[in-house]
Amino acid sequence: MPAPLKFPVDEREVEFSAIRAQGAGGQNVNKVSSAVHLRFDIAASSLPDAIKERLLALNDSRITQEGVLVLKAQQHRTQEMNRADALARLQEVVDSVSNPPKARRATKPTYGSKQRRLAGKSQRSEIKASRGRVSD
Repeated sequence: MPAPLKFPVDEREVEFSAIRAQGAGGQNVNKVSSAVHLRFDIAASSLPDAIKERLLALNDSRITQEGVLVLKAQQHRTQEMNRADALARLQEVVDSVSNPPKARRATKPTYGSKQRRLAGKSQRSEIKASRGRVSD
């Protein structure tokens, strides 16, 4: 059983539009608008502010300049299945930013790592010092 969603996306805040799918599929693809465009306005949503900020900070090409997340679902034959697929993918994106990133704790290099670094530097220095003109 999957874990309960921390921050479920309200379906009323999502805008769907049916479009014709691309690619192979023959007559069905050419006639039926089974693909779905999902548009989710992040700023206008009921998600907590921290999650909105992290969503808007994502370097994702699916997020427009206006802060709207656009997903296209065309995997399935029916519009209903594509709609469900798009909602599931939207929820995955929200869940991916729901856990705040861990704060980095500054640490100092260990004594051993300092010694290894200095040994490597001195070895490299010797190699470079041995270069030069060859005298007879």
